[in-house]
Amino acid sequence: MYVLRVPPAKPTDTAAIQAVLSTPRANTYISAAGGDTAQAMALYGWNARIAAALMLPSHFAEISTRNAVDEAITAVYGPKWPWNQTFQQSLPSPKGHIYNPQRDLIQTRSREQTTGKVVAELKLSFWQAMFTARHDERIWHHQILSLFPNTAGKTAKELRKQVRDDLEVIRKLRNRIAHHEPIFARDLSDDLARMLDLVELRSTATAQWVRQMEEASTILTQRP
Repeated sequence: MYVLRVPPAKPTDTAAIQAVLSTPRANTYISAAGGDTAQAMALYGWNARIAAALMLPSHFAEISTRNAVDEAITAVYGPKWPWNQTFQQSLPSPKGHIYNPQRDLIQTRSREQTTGKVVAELKLSFWQAMFTARHDERIWHHQILSLFPNTAGKTAKELRKQVRDDLEVIRKLRNRIAHHEPIFARDLSDDLARMLDLVELRSTATAQWVRQMEEASTILTQRP
């Protein structure tokens, strides 16, 4: 498959660009570039490019994983599981300002009419929260190895923990990208590998397709 490779652009007027970006934002990159403003703006551009490129494998990692969770919950609670009170009560409902899976489900299903719409609207944190020990007996012990067949000999518990850990890393990265924060200091190769691994766990064919399309691995080699 042919993929268009766009060469990195070089900033021509770094002072003007810095003024537009704001001094505090630019200073993060200037500091990382050892005071070299031109190098800093090149790093800023690269950071934006790699952030955009990582959204493609992130997309497939989330979709493949949440669809697996949907299948698993459906097998236990039925196709209308978002409205199943037993399932609702199985979710944690912590107090305060931290993420509340039960509240997220209740609020989302109140706005949507079908399970598919609820699945599409639930936060990534919801799917991550499903990969905890509280759901092992009801959902994961008898299903996770078939839903994620490319497991390299892991136990159900080990696989469940791996998926949760990978989703945590991806969630934090996506939050930084969504808020246009710097990601250049992260181990982005590891981030990309986790995304691709999640897809691979579900489907080798899908993972191969994503590898053909993604440009993040190429952009990683172009860091200024």
